[in-house]
Amino acid sequence: MTDVHPHDPLWLDREQYPFDDHYLDLDGHRIHFVDTGAGQTLLFLHGNPTWSFVYRKVIAALAPHSRCVAPDLPGFGLSTAAVGYSGTYLEHADVIQRFVEALDLRDIVLVVQDWGGPIGLRLVERQPERFRAVVICNSWAWPVADNPHFARFAGLMGGRVGSFLIRHANLFVNAMVPMGHRRRRLSRAEMRHYRAPLATPARRELSAVLPREIIDATSPLAELAEGLGVLRDLPVLIVWGDSDMAFREPELLRWRAEVPEATVQVIEGAGHFVQSDAPGEVGAAIASWLERLEPGLSLRHDRNE
Repeated sequence: MTDVHPHDPLWLDREQYPFDDHYLDLDGHRIHFVDTGAGQTLLFLHGNPTWSFVYRKVIAALAPHSRCVAPDLPGFGLSTAAVGYSGTYLEHADVIQRFVEALDLRDIVLVVQDWGGPIGLRLVERQPERFRAVVICNSWAWPVADNPHFARFAGLMGGRVGSFLIRHANLFVNAMVPMGHRRRRLSRAEMRHYRAPLATPARRELSAVLPREIIDATSPLAELAEGLGVLRDLPVLIVWGDSDMAFREPELLRWRAEVPEATVQVIEGAGHFVQSDAPGEVGAAIASWLERLEPGLSLRHDRNE
């Protein structure tokens, strides 16, 4: 493992992304991750087509009292994928499992959004002893092949035309990232930090895989759904942007049914990328919830213990 600033790409602005870089060589992947702060370990998992950048303001708010770890999935952000990596849901989930094991993260507060949900929750089901609590932001963890809303999206973005436009026009970044912010308009500098990591058709290939996985991963998503009872043994916070084009009121109702004891914080007017659209409210919701779980919880563990 290496850390702290190799040569930055020209597009990376440290005022926008003020974290030291850490890298882990893992089964042919070179995984970039943020590891900053000290205290209770928070593990942040992103979705498609973003990277740890999407959590940057939440991390900055929580790092004074918590250890914040945020990897980039292979082929996203500053990570590179091994040759021959297909980038399916299960492959990403396996990489994150090996990442957590390599760093031997324990007593984790997991924070997920979009594909980060299925990816991270699979590990919670497989190794629940590693987790202290879970924060779910606009995500899902069950099959949706029979849901017309998701089937249409997967058919459009995962089909031949959608995949071509993702690879050759960076459609997922250029269209979906701005549409996923409803309370504020992203700056040119912010958009540059989403476009640049996926600057070539080859780099966008894995971003084009995940829309197909919404349907193709039906079987493992069904298996995941069967194990969601594990969440009833953990404190769960749901932070939900209620103006999301992807995950809407029916998905929030499903989460309420799956985890009836969860604390729910609805962020009014926030879009799909709620952690970027309303970072102050998301960070404050997580911080106050951690303190309510147990007085001093977020300060309880030193990262070197």
